Amino acid sequence: MIASFKKLWRDKRGNALVIVGASLPLLLGSAGLASDTIQWALWKRQLQKAADSAALAGVYARMATQDAPTAVNYDISSGNNFLLTGSAAKKITLLNAPVVGYPANGADYNNAVSVQLQIQRTLGFSSLFLRTTPIITANATAAAVQSGEYCAQAQINTNTTGISAGGNVTVDLKCGMITNSTSMDAAVAFGSSSVTASPVAAVGGLDKTDNWATGTVLLPFTLAQPDPYADIPAPTIPASCSSFSDNPQSNQTWPATAPTAPVCITNMTVKGTLTLQPGTYILTGDMKVNSGAIVNCTGCTFIMTNSTATDTGTVDINGGATMNLTASDTGTYKGILFYSNRGADPTDVNKINGNSASMFKGAFYFPHQQVEFTGTAGVTFQCIKLVSWQLTFLGNSTVKNNCPPGWYGDRFVGRHVRLVA
Repeated sequence: MIASFKKLWRDKRGNALVIVGASLPLLLGSAGLASDTIQWALWKRQLQKAADSAALAGVYARMATQDAPTAVNYDISSGNNFLLTGSAAKKITLLNAPVVGYPANGADYNNAVSVQLQIQRTLGFSSLFLRTTPIITANATAAAVQSGEYCAQAQINTNTTGISAGGNVTVDLKCGMITNSTSMDAAVAFGSSSVTASPVAAVGGLDKTDNWATGTVLLPFTLAQPDPYADIPAPTIPASCSSFSDNPQSNQTWPATAPTAPVCITNMTVKGTLTLQPGTYILTGDMKVNSGAIVNCTGCTFIMTNSTATDTGTVDINGGATMNLTASDTGTYKGILFYSNRGADPTDVNKINGNSASMFKGAFYFPHQQVEFTGTAGVTFQCIKLVSWQLTFLGNSTVKNNCPPGWYGDRFVGRHVRLVA
């Protein structure tokens, strides 16, 4: 007996078999736990993705003045069915109260949405030993936070490019640009153009390109930017209107005295040197400034309108003209240099140019017309506020804006939806 046992003890094949047999439960257990861990991590990631998506959907709904809980529930039921099918239990809690505990970095807490999801899933191996079904949880908070100051806006909201820069144009805005275009090429910079503006944002998509200056922040698929001057009313057109035209040799101040009421002009053509009195000038036709002309005005607002909105005229300033215009600092149209009827024809184009000695100070408001900067010279703006239907920079010109950061105020602050927790 003892001899047989000693013989078995010296048999290595038998030892290996015993060791393998003894360790087999450990091997199977380790494999089972590893499989459960991987499955748990996968479900956790999927549930977190569902919570993130639902929170973002809730914020977009609130920004559109829609019901956030409805948006959250719809997003979960329509986009995350891979998690919420069969006997899986789910519980969603939507927190509409402002999120607290974040630094005062401009977040729009009134539109924050917090979502908590939980789900019960059965683990293949662990369920053999556990009496209860594990609960997986995920939390996400999204909010609309300030994304920057936008001094140039293209209000077009269709699948057409809103902002374009091409040729050899140099654009230096020292502020952001945004378009409501839903195109995947909502804002483009091509050719040898150079655009310094940050952030560049769009409701649609944006392509990365070397034409955007180094450090430019691109924000595709962001919130639509509201019309910053939507509350500024259109004027009443005076009953009496007349045209204005001079000759290349003229040098005059017009009108002879400063007007106390809006001056109505049917069509305006400037060829010589013209100094306008401070006031509001309502044009029912076109405004044209020829090459070589000089136009000066401090305290002027030019309103382009017509009793038939689609017949609203356009502004055409030749690149060889010298323009020195400053908007009025009082009244309804305070700070607005050009104001165009909101019902104008969106295919009409306003050409805002001038030579290198030109300076504009005030807002350009063409919410339903295109604005184009072309030519071989350049213009300087003092804290430009540019709102147009579509915006184009072309040619060999330079468009430069001088303005300190933080100057534009609430009207021109953008919002971008993102996860904050």
